[in-house]
Amino acid sequence: MYAVSSQRRRLYLDRYHGPLGDVVLAATGVMVVLFVGTTAVHRETTLLSVLCAVLILARRRYPVPVLLAATAIAVLAIATGRPPDGLFVVAGMMTYSAALYSPSRRPWFYAFLVWGALMVAGTVVHQADWWNAQQFGPFAFILGGAGVGDSIRMRQAYIAEVTERARQAEVTREEEARRRVLDERLRIARELHDVVAHHIAVISVHAGAAGHVLRGEPDKVWPVLGHIRTAADAVLEEIKSVISVLRDPDEVRSTEPAPGVERLRDLLTGLQTMGFAVRHQQRGEPRPLPAVVSLAVYRIVQEALTNAHRYGEGGATLDLEYTADTVRIEVTNSMAGSGGRPSGSEFGLLGMRERAAAAHGTLTAGPVAGGLFRVYAELPTDDRAISRLNPPSALTHAAEEV
Repeated sequence: MYAVSSQRRRLYLDRYHGPLGDVVLAATGVMVVLFVGTTAVHRETTLLSVLCAVLILARRRYPVPVLLAATAIAVLAIATGRPPDGLFVVAGMMTYSAALYSPSRRPWFYAFLVWGALMVAGTVVHQADWWNAQQFGPFAFILGGAGVGDSIRMRQAYIAEVTERARQAEVTREEEARRRVLDERLRIARELHDVVAHHIAVISVHAGAAGHVLRGEPDKVWPVLGHIRTAADAVLEEIKSVISVLRDPDEVRSTEPAPGVERLRDLLTGLQTMGFAVRHQQRGEPRPLPAVVSLAVYRIVQEALTNAHRYGEGGATLDLEYTADTVRIEVTNSMAGSGGRPSGSEFGLLGMRERAAAAHGTLTAGPVAGGLFRVYAELPTDDRAISRLNPPSALTHAAEEV
């Protein structure tokens, strides 16, 4: 209850703070004009005080017109005699308001305009008698008001700028957090697909073969079931390692490096053991590759051969070529049936394109003449490959495709 009352009081003060302040300032202006520098209150002085009060009440909405009106009143007062000193105090208030609330920031122009008009009018009317030590007061009030108003205006602008920057930083931070979450989700999805899909595809193929063998040659089903069990154990290990990283990276104790070109031989041996023949050709002089390129080569070959095993007919051909500044991968296989390759989820092709893009390379995949399906990738091995591991452009492009 107390918090609600406090909030209502604060809202009330924020709403009426400006008008109440103007009323108090207008009353102060009336008192200053009536009693500062005057020995008696006359009708002209009272009229001047009322006009000054009206101008003070309108100073926020019409700062420059009010300043000009106050200057005109002061000039008329000088023309009719010696004006009260309080009128110069009010002129300083108007200069302050113009410097603070005017759409254009010209405080010293306003100050010298008002002071110059008063000095010219005083010189014309009172001539040499006007220039005395008392004129320091109007000078100080008018230029001091302009300086104070401009200082408060700059401070308010600085606070507004800092507040806006803080708000923009908060928005940017939230957008950056969302982008990082999206990038991390894409990376995790890609890693899960790369490490699990291969073995799941092997399990699916051999499960289908087991069903076929059971109907015709039951005695030969045991090797097929063994392959299924081996692949299932591999899947469990891969999932366990990925989940361990997701839970707490500090809990991971494995120091095994990421797979690369050096493990292609093991990949091909495992596929051949499962009955999938891969004819491998290598051209050019092998050499150490940047880590991002080596990982991309392994994952692209793994995914392409997995798709060939799952969707293709017969074996596959893997050509690996080293050139001066690139490494080229080509995987071809015969498509099953006359209707072309079955349509999958397309995440495998998307993952291969992401891998190639992460290494600043290119990848194309699709049917070619002769009833073949071809995956061709070209990855740079120079400085382009090591500039950064996962460029945001590649991940953003992947998010758009998904």
